Amino acid sequence: MTQTNPIRIYDLNLVTGATISPFCWQAKYAVAHKGLEAEMSEGGFTSLSRRTGGRTDFHPGISDGDTWVFESLRSGDFVVADYLDRTYPDRPMLFRNPDHHNYVKFLDTWLWATAIKPWFHCYILDYHDLSLPEDRPYVRESRERDFLGGRTLEDAQAGREERLPLVVPQLEPLREVLRERPWLGGEAPDFADYSALSIFLWAASVAKTPPLPEDDFLRDWYERGCDLFGGIGRHPGLHSIFGLKMPAA
Repeated sequence: MTQTNPIRIYDLNLVTGATISPFCWQAKYAVAHKGLEAEMSEGGFTSLSRRTGGRTDFHPGISDGDTWVFESLRSGDFVVADYLDRTYPDRPMLFRNPDHHNYVKFLDTWLWATAIKPWFHCYILDYHDLSLPEDRPYVRESRERDFLGGRTLEDAQAGREERLPLVVPQLEPLREVLRERPWLGGEAPDFADYSALSIFLWAASVAKTPPLPEDDFLRDWYERGCDLFGGIGRHPGLHSIFGLKMPAA
């Protein structure tokens, strides 16, 4: 299929202008990998319904001409990426075959459980404070109700200095893969890298305190990933994810 219109990505932005949603980061990288023209619809959570003509309240996604594609918000579903491969098979594929798709799904699901789940609680108040002013009541009410069991954002984030170092060793399997090859996709990046980068870029959007040590082995892969496609992962509103002070052994 030949592209006739730019693909519009419905972003979710913080007050810094940085993208918060890992699904939006995935879409940006996926569209760039396919070599497709993109345009951004910027705004926060509470403007998403207006920006999509009432088609969704909180599911990020894209529009491609008259076709609308929204993520399910479940790790490993890759609704937008699957649509792009299905619709533009003549362009570089995001998934090489079903086995590769399963590999990326496993990696994404593992990273959500290993990193996003604990980091979410460590940065939930920062998440709120960096949201657009008009989004903050929604963020507080929905996150406290749906994810924190009624606890306040302040209570959930408290004590993160003790919890953040516990995540660092859990990411060792990722480091082991990258010690043997430059990308999770092998010699060149593919959607395995983009889905993983989206999680670290989510952290960079909200992490006022870095989640990883200054000398973490993942830094080289992360920095190269941010530089892809003309620096798609670079934004002045992002925080450094490196610099965590680890406790003495």
